[in-house]
Amino acid sequence: MGRLIQFLLLLIFPVFAWCQQTTDTAFSIQPIKKIEGSFVSFTADNLGNLFLITENNQLKKFNANLDSAGIFNDVRRYGNVYWIDVNNPLKIAVYYRNFTTILVLDRFLNVRNTIDLRSSGILQARAVAQSYDNNYWVFDELESKIKKVDDNGKVLLESADFRMIFTESYVPQRIIDENGMLFLYDEQKGWLIFDYYGAYKQHIDYAGWKDVSVLKDNLSGRDNNVFYTVNRKTFNQFKITSGTDLSQAIKIQRQANKLYVLNKDGLIVYHLP
Repeated sequence: MGRLIQFLLLLIFPVFAWCQQTTDTAFSIQPIKKIEGSFVSFTADNLGNLFLITENNQLKKFNANLDSAGIFNDVRRYGNVYWIDVNNPLKIAVYYRNFTTILVLDRFLNVRNTIDLRSSGILQARAVAQSYDNNYWVFDELESKIKKVDDNGKVLLESADFRMIFTESYVPQRIIDENGMLFLYDEQKGWLIFDYYGAYKQHIDYAGWKDVSVLKDNLSGRDNNVFYTVNRKTFNQFKITSGTDLSQAIKIQRQANKLYVLNKDGLIVYHLP
């Protein structure tokens, strides 16, 4: 009976979401500065620092004025950088998926710690993020569980097996720790929300988004030139269309009143009204 109720809720939530108020608007953006180069990805922290990954897997840091502030060159040992988490500017987590390894860097891009998740029994993980208490969330793909590990790689807690909770298979690409909750995003299935103890709370069926983020109870993402935000409690949806063609962007991130747009020839910083 419990699984039946849960299945019905998963069906009701997306229908209910689309029945709520939708607000459409548009905005124009003004370019501030461009960092030229061939980069495969980037991320920006809350202080305005930028971290760009080059085609050769160098990690380059730029400060809030977009001046060069450091380079991390230790790229041969672990292969391609898969993800960077800079929620804590003093403790930068660089994840190498091919080796299931997290390098922890300080603000000067010096290595503070190396966490080999394989020593924790985690052999395959696509989604990794820093936790609110300076540990790390990992989605173990083989066991289909959320796990929290510490700086020594010790597993502190884990969720129930997703295959026992859901009738569908989930493979989240992002984990976001925000506002006392844990948000997982699967590009094919949408959002899954858990508490800090790994207990399942909510499913929101907004799939196909790129560059997802969470601020308090607002879940955001984009589809080419359209930016979406949905409130997980009210299910009100906001759609914002850019007057600038962003369809060729590799990655886009909004931080405060700036919009960072990565294209094949460099990163452009725009001012948001």
